[in-house]
Amino acid sequence: MSHHEQAARDVGVIGLGAMGAGIAQSLRRAGHRVHAYDIRPGVAAAFAEQGGVACDTLAALAAACDVVVSVVVNAQQTESVLFGDGDLAAALRPGSVFVMCSTVDPSWSSALEARLAALGVLYLDAPISGGAAKAAAGEMTMMTAGAPAAYAACGPVLDAMAGKVYRLGDRAGAGSKVKIINQLLAGVH
Repeated sequence: MSHHEQAARDVGVIGLGAMGAGIAQSLRRAGHRVHAYDIRPGVAAAFAEQGGVACDTLAALAAACDVVVSVVVNAQQTESVLFGDGDLAAALRPGSVFVMCSTVDPSWSSALEARLAALGVLYLDAPISGGAAKAAAGEMTMMTAGAPAAYAACGPVLDAMAGKVYRLGDRAGAGSKVKIINQLLAGVH
C-alpha cells in the first residue's frame, strides 16, 4: 500500500458553515474522501459537485465514515446531532471517532466522552480557532484532548485540518478549558 492510499480515509463533516466548509475542503485536498451533511437543503449537494460525497442523513454519514468531524455551533446542536433528531450516536461504528470542534463547557465534553465510550465510540474534544480563511487553507489551530486511541483513530485527519494541533491531555475537557482560557486572554468573551 502506498503512503498516499494508506493516508486516505473516509471522513464525515457535519455542518458546512464557514468553518466546516473550509475543513471539508482541506480534508479533500489532502486526499481524504469527505462525506458531508448539512441541515440546510442543497448545501451538501453543492459540496458533492466539487468532489465530496453528500449525505442525506447523519446515519448514512456514520455508516460511511471512521472519523466524523462535527462543526456545529454549540453543545445543544451537538447533543441534537448525536442523541436527538440526528441520532448519530446510534449509527456510529464501534471504534470510529467523533471529533467535536465546537467550544463547549469542559464538564459537558467530559461527560460526552463517557456517553460515547459506552457505545464503543472514541471521542476527541477539539475546539478550533483561526477563522474561515485558515480553515479553508488547513491552517487552523486545534486545542485537542482525548484518549490515545482517539488520536490513533484520527490518523492523518487532524494534520490535514490544522496547522497547529495542541494535544492537551488524555481526557476530554482539557481542549475546551484551554480554548476558553485563550478567549479570556484574548479579551474575546
